[in-house]
Amino acid sequence: MTTTWLPSLEKLPTSSLSSRMALVATAASVTTAVILFGYQGSQRKRRVRHLEDGRTPPQRPTPRNDTNFDNHSGSDGVPVCPAPRQIQEQSERAGDKNTFDEDLVAEQLARNISFLGEAGVQKLRNSFVVIVGAGGVGSWTATMLIKSGVGRIRIIDFDQITLSGLNQHATATRVDIGTPKAVAMKKYFKTISPWVEVDVRVERLQGDSVEHLLSGNPDYVVDAVGDLESKLQLLKYCHDNNIPAMSTLGAGAKADPSRIQIGDISETFEDPSARAVRCWLKKMGVDTGIGVVFSSEKPKLVMNRWSYEDQDSDVNDGNDNGYARLSKLDLGIELPVLGSIPAMFGMSMATFIICKIAGWATEPFPVKFRMELYQRLHRDLKTLEGTLQHNTATEHVNMGMLLQEDTEDIPITRRDVGYIVEEMFRGRSAISHSMDKIALCRWKQQEPLSLYNVVVLTEHELENHIKLARDVDLVEVYGDHVVNRVEGIFHDEEQICQLVNKN
Repeated sequence: MTTTWLPSLEKLPTSSLSSRMALVATAASVTTAVILFGYQGSQRKRRVRHLEDGRTPPQRPTPRNDTNFDNHSGSDGVPVCPAPRQIQEQSERAGDKNTFDEDLVAEQLARNISFLGEAGVQKLRNSFVVIVGAGGVGSWTATMLIKSGVGRIRIIDFDQITLSGLNQHATATRVDIGTPKAVAMKKYFKTISPWVEVDVRVERLQGDSVEHLLSGNPDYVVDAVGDLESKLQLLKYCHDNNIPAMSTLGAGAKADPSRIQIGDISETFEDPSARAVRCWLKKMGVDTGIGVVFSSEKPKLVMNRWSYEDQDSDVNDGNDNGYARLSKLDLGIELPVLGSIPAMFGMSMATFIICKIAGWATEPFPVKFRMELYQRLHRDLKTLEGTLQHNTATEHVNMGMLLQEDTEDIPITRRDVGYIVEEMFRGRSAISHSMDKIALCRWKQQEPLSLYNVVVLTEHELENHIKLARDVDLVEVYGDHVVNRVEGIFHDEEQICQLVNKN
């Protein structure tokens, strides 16, 4: 290009030497700029082509042959991203967690490592979790545990994927319909975390198989069972053998995500399924010590549309919510389940377990549990019962002696008081629905104190109630509406506790 300028320069008048030198310098600068911009443009196009191909552009004009694509960097320390097909092929070749590249594992778990620390994630990788029930809740729990780094997992479920269950299941697709849930989940997990050891048991957990299915000293057991009998056997075994366990209670007729909570089984209210589970576990000697995820939302809006008369309806038979549906509870009540709620239950359980295993301190928000109030109500009920029993026996006992001779035991515990107040009567008087200065007493004075013969009243109502004649007709005193409502509450409680006496 420089030679093309020379003829022009020779034709210029010889005005001065400086003018000619300035023109030569200008020509050289333009030539240099053209060459430089042309080179940069070609380099830019080449880099764009590399980015479109999904590869990191080389850092040198001449690529080196010593780059190790099995690791995260070449020999010069420059980060390298393996091609997706390369990762997939390595995943397919990996038979177990020991054959998979540890650098890729670390990269996949990098965000958890930054949160929990290397020591915390290593605890997860060394952990063993058993998940019983691979439906809506269990599948989401297992998925998040796998993705978070749990190294060994056992999935126990005998059921198969159904079309109606796809809206709740974490991993199932239409291709999986008819496949055992546990098998479909294992296949899916191998595409995500092939180094995780996934043990599948396509069978139902029963009393004679629970020990075998929970063998191997699991660090945690997830109860995502919908079948009440299996759930109770599982929780009883974990409680008796000091195996950390977390259970899910019914998600039926719940839709408010802000009401989902984690707490002890003894602190769960507003949940019909929790009530039945507590009733069973109490008879089996388990009052507390079982962690649960539940919703405190009252299912009243759905309950208004569903009744005991619907017990033979098959409208929800396709609702795939785990083993069998816990929401039914053999009571003839079948509650519909919103697909997103089991997912939230499962993720809540997974998060809690991850933090527990990794040693990350959490403080679950305390559930409404007014222990001081329950203790006072229990103490006053004992005193009242002592007074009634004493007056029945004799009319000639000094009142001071009476208070010292209160019955030491009544068939209502402090935890029963919380259950009666919060769940049975919703913290309100059975007569006026008032919440002011509540107290407990027998409903029918001539019948013994029990869970089916104790009511919440205000202190003023209690004073009038205990003055009634023992054989008085309560309908004449309070009316049909009040009596039918109270008797209906007792009837529901009897139905639940009759489940315990079946076996």
